[in-house]
Amino acid sequence: MTAESCSRLGTPRSVPETGVYSLSELDGKHLDALVRRSCDFFADRSDHDRPLRDTIAGILFTKTSTRTRTAFTTAALRLGGQVISYGPHDLQLETGESLEDTGRVFGRMLDMLVARTAGPVEQLRTLSRYGGIPVVNAMGQEEHPTQGICDLATINLHFGAVEGVRVLYVGEGNNSAVALAHGLAHYPGTELTLLTPQGYGVPEHELAVARSRAGANGSVLRQTHSCDEAPDDVDVVYTTRWQTTGTSKPDADWRERFRPFHIDEAFMSRRPGAVLMHDLPAHRGDEISAGVLEGERTLAWTQAEMKLTSAMAVLESLATARRDGA
Repeated sequence: MTAESCSRLGTPRSVPETGVYSLSELDGKHLDALVRRSCDFFADRSDHDRPLRDTIAGILFTKTSTRTRTAFTTAALRLGGQVISYGPHDLQLETGESLEDTGRVFGRMLDMLVARTAGPVEQLRTLSRYGGIPVVNAMGQEEHPTQGICDLATINLHFGAVEGVRVLYVGEGNNSAVALAHGLAHYPGTELTLLTPQGYGVPEHELAVARSRAGANGSVLRQTHSCDEAPDDVDVVYTTRWQTTGTSKPDADWRERFRPFHIDEAFMSRRPGAVLMHDLPAHRGDEISAGVLEGERTLAWTQAEMKLTSAMAVLESLATARRDGA
């Protein structure tokens, strides 16, 4: 029996995961490079040498998505790659196949995977470990890191820098809020106030990690549940829909808890220097009024477009690392 034939026997071993899972894990310089590259692509989407040529990217979305799924599919194609798309019922995971076995198969056929499950991010790490390919967390239960990269890039594009920006986040402390907290914590002099309903804030363990980095960078991260404690002197008001994808509220009267956190013209008039950001989809009449969302101070539609350019930055970075053997 030859060495080559021996190498075909047995079960592939797991390896350390690679990819993008949480902004808390990224080096600050790497994160800023992704943010700046997103802005480069916003200016010129042809500014690349087709880094995904000869690359097959799996796009696995078991939960609904408009922006993120379209962004990563389009990004892979624009960068010269090819895409295999999987919906919520397409894989044998639905019939009981394990994540480990799914990862082993993916690793023998794909070069990278972008996945949204709304389940624990650990599931995505498992796919990477057993497949030996990079995986991008396109929204997990704990965090939505590519939304965070998009948000930072939008801020950088509009203000010319992320450093020193003051953000008021209003609404549920969901996975987008977690990513924003970890992302802004990397930049010096930033201020993030999380204005969240009682019982629906960013988890304390996530806050502790973000606060530690923010403190080291001279930045401020605070969370309050009182609208009276929300600052007026901010650069960005950021809101999100009240019902996060893939989750349900434990209390039947949750909407009453959320109503004071509605962003309308009166809310924005108290903050005349602020622009409006929203990660979308929007539910007019719930978290935001139509007048604010469609008003002259909204960045939401530029922010949505930057989902594509930030996806291009992330995939280019992974392709470069793969090509260099990192």
